[in-house]
Order: sequence, then C-alpha cells, then structure tokens
Amino acid sequence: MGELGRPGVLGGRVPVPRTKRLLAGRGRYTSDIAAPTALAAAFLRSPHAHARIVSIDTETAKALPGVVALMTGRDLADTVAGFAATTAVHPEMKVPLQRALAVDVARWHGEPVAVVVADTRARAEDAVAAIAVAWEPLPAVTDPATAADAPPIHPDLGTNVALHLEQASDGAAAVFECADRVVERTFSFNRQTGVPMEPRAILADFDPNEGRLQVVMSHQCPHQMQVEFARLLGLAQHRVRITTPDVGGAFGVKQQLYGDELAVAAASVALERPVRFVADRAEAMLSDIQAREHVVGARIALDEDGAITGFAVDDVYAIGPYLQYPRSNLGECRALMTLTGAPYGFDAFAATADIVFQTKAMAGHYRGVGHPLACTVTEALIDEAARASGRDRIEMRKAQIVRSFPHRSPTGVVFERLAFAECFEALGAKVGLPAIAAEVEDARHAGRILGWGIAAFVEQTARGPGFYGQGGQAVSSRDGAVVRLEPSGTIRCLSSVTEQGQGTETGVRQLVARALGLPMDDVEMITGDTATTPHGGGTWGSRAMAIGGQAAWDAAMILRAEILRLAGLLTQRPPEALDLRNGNVVDSETGSALIMLADLAAMAHFQHYQFGTDHQPQLSASAEYGPLNQPFRAGTGIQLSVVEIDPGTGQLVLLRHLVVHEAGRVVNPLLVDEQIRGGVAQGLGAALFEHCAYDEDGRAQATSLSRYIVPMAIDLPDIELVHAASPAFTDDGLGIVGVGEAGTVGAGAALLNAVNDALAATGGRESVFAFPLTPQRILAALGVL
Repeated sequence: MGELGRPGVLGGRVPVPRTKRLLAGRGRYTSDIAAPTALAAAFLRSPHAHARIVSIDTETAKALPGVVALMTGRDLADTVAGFAATTAVHPEMKVPLQRALAVDVARWHGEPVAVVVADTRARAEDAVAAIAVAWEPLPAVTDPATAADAPPIHPDLGTNVALHLEQASDGAAAVFECADRVVERTFSFNRQTGVPMEPRAILADFDPNEGRLQVVMSHQCPHQMQVEFARLLGLAQHRVRITTPDVGGAFGVKQQLYGDELAVAAASVALERPVRFVADRAEAMLSDIQAREHVVGARIALDEDGAITGFAVDDVYAIGPYLQYPRSNLGECRALMTLTGAPYGFDAFAATADIVFQTKAMAGHYRGVGHPLACTVTEALIDEAARASGRDRIEMRKAQIVRSFPHRSPTGVVFERLAFAECFEALGAKVGLPAIAAEVEDARHAGRILGWGIAAFVEQTARGPGFYGQGGQAVSSRDGAVVRLEPSGTIRCLSSVTEQGQGTETGVRQLVARALGLPMDDVEMITGDTATTPHGGGTWGSRAMAIGGQAAWDAAMILRAEILRLAGLLTQRPPEALDLRNGNVVDSETGSALIMLADLAAMAHFQHYQFGTDHQPQLSASAEYGPLNQPFRAGTGIQLSVVEIDPGTGQLVLLRHLVVHEAGRVVNPLLVDEQIRGGVAQGLGAALFEHCAYDEDGRAQATSLSRYIVPMAIDLPDIELVHAASPAFTDDGLGIVGVGEAGTVGAGAALLNAVNDALAATGGRESVFAFPLTPQRILAALGVL
C-alpha cells in the first residue's frame, strides 16, 4: 500500500466535475429522458387513512379523451405478484402481503388505489378525478403508544404488533437495582421524510418481441430493482435493464420498491408501450417513505462515583401499514438497540422494542437509520444524569469513553475501533470548552437565555451481509468495478455504486486515477446501468466509497500490475522496477519516462504481437468487494451546539454548530466536508422544524413545502468542521469510513442538549425531550404557556 503514500489526486480537495454541467442546466434526470411515444401515468390515491373500497366506478374515466388504460388494484393483482418484507432472522415477524395498488382496503392517506394511463399527464389526471369510489371509512390508528391495543388494521394478522424484541446483557436487572442513581426520561421522535429536490420518477418501456423491460428511474439501487421488477412481473432477470441517470438527491427515500412504480412497470408490460410517472411534490409528501416515529422510554444507571453502569430502552416504533420492501423496518430498532451508549464503557444494557402498524404513510430507512435516536437518548440521559448528580457533563463523558479495542458493548456490538479520545482532543484544540462556557455565562448575566451542548456519536457505515444477507433479502452488501484500458491510454471505470449528488463518482475516479498514475480527466466513470456495471448494492448506508471505492481500487491495481508486466516486456525490465506516473511508464527509482501509457495501450490493442507470442495482453480487470470480517465500519465524532432562546416567542437561534469527525482514510476532504455539512442541515432541520403531521383521523397535513418546513440557509450558522486523527484498521482494505450520515446522527442531540442547558439555567419548569423543538414546547418548558 506504499502507493498511497505518494502525493497526487488521492486526498485532494477535488471539486465534482458534474457540478458544472448541472449548474449549466445540462442535467439529464428521468423526466428529461426523451420518449416521444411514452404515455403518462397518474394515480388515484386514498383520501382516507383507513377505508374499505366498497366499489370503484371507472367507466366515465375510461371514456375520457386520451385515456389508454385504467387499472385498479384488483385488475393488477392477477398479473403482478404481491410482496412482503420477510426476514429469516425473525421468522415470527408479522408481515402483511402488499400489492402494487390497494385491493379492497386502503390503509394510509395517499395509498395508490388506481392508475390511469393516458396520452398526457393532464388527461390522466382528469380521468383520475372522474373515478368514483364508494368508501366505507374504518378507524384510523395514529398514536404509536396505543397502536398495539387498537383493532388490527390487518385482521388476518390478529395484531398491530409486527414484531416484539427483547434483549438484555447478563445481570442487567441487578445493575439497575443496585445503582446509586437511575435517571429516566421519555423521548418522542417526530416523523420526517427526505425531501429530495428531484421527486421519484420512472419511465418503463417493455418490448414484447424480446421480452425486455427497460426502466429509467431515479433510484439508489438499480440492481436491486432489476431483481425485484423481474421477479414481481414474471420476466427474465437478464432482460430487465435499469438505468439511473442524474439523480437529484435520495437520502434513503429512493432505495426501496414503491407500489406506484411497480404499477407503472406493469402498465408498460400490459400495454407494450413506454409509460412515465413523475411524482409531484404533493404526491411525494403523501407517498415517499417517512421515518423515525418512535416513543422511547429510557434509563441510565450510575454508581456512587457517578460512573455510568447501564442503559435501558423501551421503544415503540410506528411504521405505517406495511413493512418496507425488501429491507423490512428492522434498521431503526436495531440502531437504537445496538448503538445506545456506544461511545462509552458501561456494564449492562436492556431493551425492548415493539414495531407497530398504523394507518399513516409507510416508514423506511431515512438518512441515519435510527442512529440519531440512539445518539439523542444516550447523550440527553448523560446530561440529565450530570445535572441530577451535580457532575460535570464533559468530564463524565471523557471518563467513560471507550479507549481499549476491540470493544464489546453490552448491547452486543463489537467495535474494532472508535476515535473518541482523538475527537475530544481535536475538539479541545479547536474551541476550548471553558471559553464557550464562560461566554455563555456572560450572556446569561446579561439577561439572555443561552445554552451549549455536545453529543458524541457513532455512525455504522459500509454494512456487511449481516444486515440483509442473513435475512434472505436480495439486497447486496457488495459492489464491483471493471476498469478498462482504452486504446488512447485512458481508463473507463464501470462501477456498481451510484451517484445521487454526493460526488461518489469523483471519489472513485480519484482512486482509479491514483492507482494507475493518471490525471483524473483520463478516467471516465460509468454508473447506474445494470446492463454494463457489475451487480452491487448501489449507494446507501454510507457505503459507496468504503465498499465501491475499494472494489474500484482493487480492480485498478490488477490492471496496473498487467500494464507494468506488459511494459516490462517492452523495456526488458522487471515490472517491480517500473511505475506509472502522469500517464507514463517510468523507472521507479529515477522517475524517468520510458514509454507513454497511450503508446503501450495502442500497441496492446492493435499490435499485440509486440509483446511476443506467449503473451495475451489483458486490458481490463474487475474486482468485487464486500466486508467479510466485520459487520460495519464505525465512524466517530462529536457535535457541539450553542443556542439562544427568545423568551418572548420561544424561537431558537443557533449561534454556533461544530462537528469533530474521524473517517479513516479520506479520499476527498471536500466531499467529506460537504457530506457532513449537508447531514448536519438535515439533522438540525429535523430537530427544529420537520414534521410529517397527521390529524386525528390520520390524514396527512404536511402535504407541501409550505406545511413541511425544511431549514433554509438563514436558519443555520456556518457549520464548522474539524477532522480528528484516525486510529488504524486491522483489515487489509484502504480503511475508508463512510460519512454520508455522520452529520445527521449527532446534530439533533447536540442541539437538544444545548436547549436543555439553556432551560436549566433559567430554572425552567422542565427539560424538553420531544422533537421538533417548536416554540410552543420551548415556551411550555419555560413555564410561559
């Protein structure tokens, strides 16, 4: 791995080349893909949270001009298979069968009930409006706390509890019984959604002559969708091609199967014509996956010296009417049950979790997947315990951060390495916590309500097969890459990871360029096409660089060895005496150029006899990579917030937000910084504003961006970043840690602790443990309301 020690494009703050193209208006999103003969799809969606479909009269709609087809759920049920997110890890889990469109009963406001295909979207929408449905409203189930006792929304299952989980480390009960102090709080987490700038979109085109289905869609996991569309539509998998052109954000919203997208593909197969559907913003707010509606009762136990001895959580997780397909909804619970207390050494852990059905939109895996919950519970409990025992909250943390590795947490997780000691050191070097405390105290003396708080967090990145493979889901935890030496001496790299705006292609390109000693411009990336790229997981869970980047590096190193072998034949030198630099094969000792890579490539392609009759130049190489010896790679960090409360309005003003982060080997610091900043913005937005509100009848209220508030630049301070030193890995990879979710994980927890620090300084009535941190909640905590 000495190659990595030389300066070059690896480790450089390289801008994303495609940004210039996108800013110039040359982006090609799914909506931009030309398809002159494509029909347009529009959906009738349930206006009720829970209702029986007594009858559907479609005759008037079908007769309208331009309407080509109208299909209800029952129409599609005969030709499109149902789907259920089962997992072999929990065979006892109650998993209802889901259909592309609702059949007989609709179970959330916005569930697709019928699809109209017409020559234009406007005519399709007109026809949707002409469908007459006789509804019989059924009771809505909205409150997570009472969902388990409500009448089952799937009567055949006999319960609204999809899964009950329990776990406890040895002696957990005794630890809490013997504790000198136990602090208990209840946390309420609000439903959120991803709000990508580009909504979900799909263009499906079925050719009956060859039985081929070509799908262009805005998605994170094209290979997954190839498998699922083939299986559910009864097509040969190798004749289903998924391409993902420019994708305008995803955040987890675009990593599962949606019924409406399956219905579009089915319509194309049935009509033997291309069909397009693009969700508008209102549809997106109704039908995109939502996440994080949890009620968590949590406890922390301390001994007489103030040391943390145990954590316990009891989680109720409301997921809507079905489990997210194909991954199920275990991720959020798992994160809470495995990452609570993760930065610290303690003796015991106990947890229960109930995943409950309800009549709201479906829940899924949104950026961070449960990590913010575990971080918030842990860090807020420590602050509460410190306040209750009169101890310093920072010193409590420093005293118990894990410093010896590998470390097995009482939650059952083994951490190969964490970097909290390094992060605290970097934090102290950057800001000086006593100075911040003094500034806040001075402001308080001046009559202002200020507080500051920190949160230490762990991000599980680059997950291995233990998360889905064991459960039997067709979700790949591996990725692959093919690198080809072109006759011009440039490189074409085909990678199974995808690009959703985060710069993945740029990072992979940097690795390939570095391995082959080329300028980045000499490497062309191809992603998002199941017909050309190796099968792989795509981009989710902070994995693209750690897994896909590793695969590309490995492939490039194989090709590098072959290039040096061929160069050795031409120059009569041993390959180990050669190197690749700046597009040349050079003497590794002197650096003197021996042959241009372009000349070698041309000979290999067109004059291969130059290498002798015993050698066949191999001008492409491939590699695949997936974690084998560890379930994930952990990134670690600390976030710090300083906040001011307006006592008159309850408004929060963020004065400062800082992130200290450790991410192993950093390929491109610019990409890392902006991923973290973006994540922080989403984490703070969730804590401050974002809320998928429902009325008591289960009707969605946040159906536009005027009702679902996302943070704007004016709401946030400049987000400061500090990179901490990286402890070594023990595996044989590049040691890259994902960063896609780090910012989101700790932002809300740091903000919550800052708010409660401010409230405590006022002698306020109580702390706040419910998100979002609305002015009403702040004023109530101040005793004003």
